[in-house]
Amino acid sequence: MTWEFRSEHPKIVDVELYSDTRRGHVWPGNNKVYVLDDYSNRTIRISCRYGEKVCYGAWVRNRNNSYWGVGYNNRNRCRSCCYTCDGGSTKVIVLNQ
Repeated sequence: MTWEFRSEHPKIVDVELYSDTRRGHVWPGNNKVYVLDDYSNRTIRISCRYGEKVCYGAWVRNRNNSYWGVGYNNRNRCRSCCYTCDGGSTKVIVLNQ
């Protein structure tokens, strides 16, 4: 599955992807994050199980209360931040102020 992100926030934004199907499964994992530190599109490819529901969480670095999707550590709920793993791509997800 391919995810497309672009941050339009002036600060560094960190992103993680969380499985809503397999409890505790996160990308990139191992206490790492994807970093969005410029205004360009960022492509993130993950291996997930077909049909698995995956949600994104993004937050301004060192400010966990400023977030998109499920936010830091999958703490929040969202309406449109989850996608089904089907080998396709998301639209460009724009994170702005």
